[in-house]
Order: sequence, then C-alpha cells, then structure tokens
Amino acid sequence: MNVRAATRRYEAWLARTVPLVPADLRLKHRLMAADPFSFLRATFYRWAQIWPEVCAELGQAPTVLAVGDLHIENFGTWRDAEGRLIWGVNDFDETVTLPYTQDLVRLATSALLAIEEARISISARRACAAILEGYTESLRGGGGAAVLAERYRWLRDLAIARLKDQRPFWNHLRALADAPAHWHPHARRLLKGALPVEGLTVRFVQRQAGAGSLGRVRLVALADWRGGMVAREAKPLAPSAWLWVPAAAAAVPRDHPLCRARTRSFPQHPRQVAHPAPRARWQPHRAREPAAQPR
Repeated sequence: MNVRAATRRYEAWLARTVPLVPADLRLKHRLMAADPFSFLRATFYRWAQIWPEVCAELGQAPTVLAVGDLHIENFGTWRDAEGRLIWGVNDFDETVTLPYTQDLVRLATSALLAIEEARISISARRACAAILEGYTESLRGGGGAAVLAERYRWLRDLAIARLKDQRPFWNHLRALADAPAHWHPHARRLLKGALPVEGLTVRFVQRQAGAGSLGRVRLVALADWRGGMVAREAKPLAPSAWLWVPAAAAAVPRDHPLCRARTRSFPQHPRQVAHPAPRARWQPHRAREPAAQPR
C-alpha cells in the first residue's frame, strides 16, 4: 500500500470516530509534501504500518505506555498548577502501549531529519547519544517532566528567551474567524466550564494547529478576564493511529489500566485519548502558543 492509499484509508477510519475539517486536511497534505521532517510529524499512521516491518527485532523489546508519536517538536514548555515553568513531552495524542524502543527510534529519526534540514545544530552521533543518555538517566530518576525553576538553568534561560513576547500568539487568536454557531454545543459547554469564572462574554473561534492532528476540529473559547485575554481549546479525542493498523494493533498488549479505560489522561499535561466511540469525546485545556524549543 503506497502512502496515498494509506492516507485515504486512515482518514476514512479516523472520520468514523471524530469530526474532521476537509480544508484543514488539504492543508495537512500540503505540509506533508513540504519536507521529510514535516512528513514524519504528520504521518504517525504510516510509521505504524512500516516500523514493525523495518525494525522487527526492536519490536520484540519490553512494552511500556509509550508516547507513540514522539519527535523533537513534541517537547516544550508549559506552566503547571503552581505556575512553575515545566519542560517535557507536551503531546500525548497517540499514546498507546508499545515496545519502549519505538519511542527512541522515532525520536532519533526526527532528530536526524531535523539535522539534515538544519533545524537543529548538533551532529547525528551526538544527538543519538544524548537521546540514549537522557532516556537512561530519566529511568534511573523515576521519570517525569523537568521543573525549570530549580534545575536546568541553561534550558530555563533558553525557554524564557523564546517566551518573552507573547503578543503574536494572542493577536493570532484574536484574528481567527468565528466558528459556525451550530458547531459542537457540547464542546462549547465544556469550554465555558473550563474558563476561570462563570458569566464571561465568550467568543468561539476555529483554530488550525499541529501536524498529526491537523484536520481535526479545534474549537477555542476566547474571553477577557481581569485586564487580559484568556483562552481554552478543545479537540475531539481520537484513538491512536497505531490501532488503525490491524497487524500492529493485534500486537498491542491491553493489560495496562490506562489502555483499558475509555479515556486516558496525564497529570502533568491534561490531554486524553479515547478508543473509538459512537460520539466524539472532548478534552478542554488552556490554549498555548507553539512550544519554546532550544536550538
């Protein structure tokens, strides 16, 4: 099956579980054709088809609850409930139980493509060594995201430098077109309930963002509160693309309690992923600007 056929079949499968936006899918297809790195980001479903064949031996490794669609731009910064600046994995849309090697190979592949396209300045050998070293140290330390308030000063300085001017992000949100009035009343109620207080005047807009998730509805609630704008975003929960591939899905263990649940959530960065259901489920969260990345 070539990539065009795979894309058509995957999108037809996905459309049976969540609402899609045809114009956003066309944009996604154009971005996929731009360069290899963008193609990798947007096509985890294709990776799920090919990786078990190309890396069959690595596929025999012990399984973990994996990120799945792990690449260098799925790391970034956010504020936790205490207002601390955190750095770590910030996208769990494709989470599923997989051999631990899958995340490592995909992350290293993304780094090599980024190096070839001059997106990051590091040698291929050093990049792969850093991934392995960081993974090993994290296992020994019990895992978790990095709290930049107390450690990793070099990373904190890089992140803060890239977060200084947030005006372009908010100006972009203000300029978005209003979402159709009939769009997703359930999601609108969830978004209103996620705002800081009740009774705010809310404007709902449609947003395009992401690569792998581009094409899914993104509904954003905008409101003014205490002298500034606040935003909450929701998109429908979708099953991991890994479950689209029959051979790959058959090999996924179902013994992890998070995999047995209808939805799965992650305390550091509250997103959820749902197994196929007749009605789309939604998860609201703070709308955030693109992640600050060290270069």
